[in-house]
Amino acid sequence: MKDIREVADEADVIVNGYAFKYCEDVIRVLNLNRPDKAAVFSHENKVVETSMDDIELSIVSDYLRDNRKYMED
Repeated sequence: MKDIREVADEADVIVNGYAFKYCEDVIRVLNLNRPDKAAVFSHENKVVETSMDDIELSIVSDYLRDNRKYMED
């Protein structure tokens, strides 16, 4: 398992403590302050998997929508 520093270094963008990383077919999100809280989104911004509650997931979805342009190559 990667440590938090590695995840942060490999992230495409970090917004308010959440690391966002494009993978082949999904976008992975990790709460760097609470690494047990994570989410996986499809490229259409649909939740595939999560350990976040509904409120945190809503916040992360907004962050993804608002900052996705900074993740593109």
